[in-house]
Amino acid sequence: MDKILLKGGSVVSARGVRKADVLISGEKIVAVGRRLTADAQVVDVSGKLIFPGFIDAHTHFDLEVSDTVTADDFESGSQSAVAGGVTTVVDFATQNKGETLSEALNNWHMKAFGKSSCDYAFHMAISDWREDIKNELPAMFEQGVTSFKVYMIYDAMELSDREIYELMTELRKYGGIVGCHCENSGIIGKLREEALESGEADPKYHPLTRPAYTEAEAVNRFLTIAKAADAPCIVVHLSTRGGYEEILRARDEGVQVYLETCPQYLLLDDRVYDSPFDVASKYICSPPLRKQEDKKALWDALKTNNADTVSTDHCSFTMAQKRAGEGDFTKIPNGMPGVETRAILLYSYGVKKHRISIAQMCAYLSENPARLYGMYPRKGVIKAGADADIVIFEPKGHGKITAGSCHSKCGYTPFEGVKTVGSVEQVYLRGNLVYSDGEIVLKNSGTYITRDHYDL
Repeated sequence: MDKILLKGGSVVSARGVRKADVLISGEKIVAVGRRLTADAQVVDVSGKLIFPGFIDAHTHFDLEVSDTVTADDFESGSQSAVAGGVTTVVDFATQNKGETLSEALNNWHMKAFGKSSCDYAFHMAISDWREDIKNELPAMFEQGVTSFKVYMIYDAMELSDREIYELMTELRKYGGIVGCHCENSGIIGKLREEALESGEADPKYHPLTRPAYTEAEAVNRFLTIAKAADAPCIVVHLSTRGGYEEILRARDEGVQVYLETCPQYLLLDDRVYDSPFDVASKYICSPPLRKQEDKKALWDALKTNNADTVSTDHCSFTMAQKRAGEGDFTKIPNGMPGVETRAILLYSYGVKKHRISIAQMCAYLSENPARLYGMYPRKGVIKAGADADIVIFEPKGHGKITAGSCHSKCGYTPFEGVKTVGSVEQVYLRGNLVYSDGEIVLKNSGTYITRDHYDL
C-alpha cells in the first residue's frame, strides 16, 4: 500500500491553521480536506500540527574554509536537518578562484549525491568574476541553479562593487537573484590588524572588530548597487538594526530586496564573548552576535512581515577546530550549527512568546523560501500536487536542547540547555517516513531539486 492518510490534525499554512486530513500517494500529496477516506495506511495525528516540510536555504555542508573542512558533510548535516523538520536545504556550491561554475557545481553534486537524507539544491557562490564565467550563467539556469551569492568580505571570496554590479545586471536577463554577505572588508581588516598589534587576541575581540556599522554600511552599498542594476537582491543573515533600517530605506526607494535572518541573531547576544575561550569560541560566527537592540529590531521585522525568511547559516566546526584560534581570534573558524534547532526555537520563542504567529512561522520556514528560491508549489505548502514533505509537530510538552540530542558532528550546540516547547515528532520526505520519535528511520533518500525563478 503506497497511500498514507494523516487523520485528525491541523494543517498549517502561511495564511493560518485549519483542521484537515492529508492523503499521500507515492511521493505526492493528492488531497487535503475534512473527513477524507481512502484505502490507505491511516496515521492518527489528532492534536498535532501538520507543517509543510521546512526549508533551510542557507547551509554550508562539507565546505573547505579557514584551512579546514566543516564538521558536517551532507550525510551528518542532512540527518541533523531532518531531525529538525527540514526536508530541503539549499547549500552553496562555492567557486574557488580559477574554477569554472560548472566545476564548482559538479564538486557539490559529488559531495551530496547518495549521502543526503533530505532533498537539496544549490546556490552558486561566485568568487571569480570573468568573461567566461558570465558566459556560463545560462548553463547554471539550465541545471536548476537560479540564485547566486556574493561576498563583500574574505580574501578568497570578495568581489568588487563593479563586479557585483556586472553580475546583477547579467542575471537580470535570466530572472536570477543575488544574495550578499554584507560586511565592510576594508574597515574590518584594519580593525583586526590593529587588535592583534595591540595584543588583543581573545575571542571577545571578534565582535569588537566587526562592529554593527560595518554591516550597515555594506548593506547600504549592496542595495545601492542593486538599485543601479535595477535588480532584485537578498541580504543574507542580517544581524543589525542599522542594516534593517537600510533595507527599509531602500524599499522606500523602490529596491526589491529580501531579508533573511537567523535564530542566533534573534536569541543570542554578544555577552557570550566575555566567556572563557572554549565557550566564547563556539559563538564565533560572521556576522557576530550583536546587542539586545539588534535582536529587538529583527523580531520586529518578523512580526511586521518585513523579513522574508529565517535560515541558519549552519557552518559547524568541532572544538578541536575552533582551538586553532587560541592566541589569535582571527584564526578561529567562523560558524556554528543550527539546522536542527531552528524550528523548535522559532516555535518556542516566536510563536509561544507571541512575537510571531504560527502562520508567520510557516511562511518564514516553508512557503517564503520555497517561493523565493523557485521551488513553489512543489515545496513549501500542503496541497494537492505538492511533494509530500510533511512535519508532524507536537505543540505540547516541554524539552531542552542538548548536544547529546543533536545529530551534528561538531559535538555541541550554541543553544545548550535552552528550554523548548513542543517537538518535531515525525518527518515525511516525498511520502517516505524519514524521522520518527527521535530516530532517523530512513537515510540517504534525498534528491537534487532543480529550481525555477524566484516568485515572492
